[in-house]
Amino acid sequence: MREGIFAHWPNRITAARFVGASGLFVVFAQFGNVGVEAIERERTKLLYAFWLFIVVAVSDVLDGWLARRGNHITAFGRIADPFVDKVLILGAMIFLAVMPWSRAYFPAWVVVVILAREFLVTGIRGYVESLGAQFPADNFGKVKMFTQCIAVGVVIGMFAFEWTPEFQRSLEATARLFVWATLATSVGSGISYIVKTRRILAEHAA
Repeated sequence: MREGIFAHWPNRITAARFVGASGLFVVFAQFGNVGVEAIERERTKLLYAFWLFIVVAVSDVLDGWLARRGNHITAFGRIADPFVDKVLILGAMIFLAVMPWSRAYFPAWVVVVILAREFLVTGIRGYVESLGAQFPADNFGKVKMFTQCIAVGVVIGMFAFEWTPEFQRSLEATARLFVWATLATSVGSGISYIVKTRRILAEHAA
């Protein structure tokens, strides 16, 4: 008897993460036109958004650990897990780039550059793997993902909780730092993948 793709917990968690990311976007869509001056009365919705983002982002570590521990690494997981990561992070960034209360921290052009990097790497990976070569993620890509999660989490958390003025200013500086770090790691990892692709294609042609 064949087992379904959701017979094991890693794939179930991946599917649940997609549902959680969709829930985050529903909250943002209902909250999107609220200005900075209206944050106080809408803070409960932002708390939902913050914790949804944290749970979905952190659970990526859990499903990866369970997959390796139980040797449940599947074709579905290899495709769906990075897909959900991209939906969560890029979707959140797009919303943050257009909502009045957050767009000062996530300029639209930064999100466009990050999106372009993702399209480029996805295209490169598809081409390289179509030649029969392996194109695994590297540590630079993992650093990029970690930095992106911190940037999104800090920007949402700045408005989800009521902070003292001094700590709020510290969070604002931290948010700007990690948004720029997100841009730098995205561009840097994109360049590293291009360099790696040139090496792989040279070896394949030899």
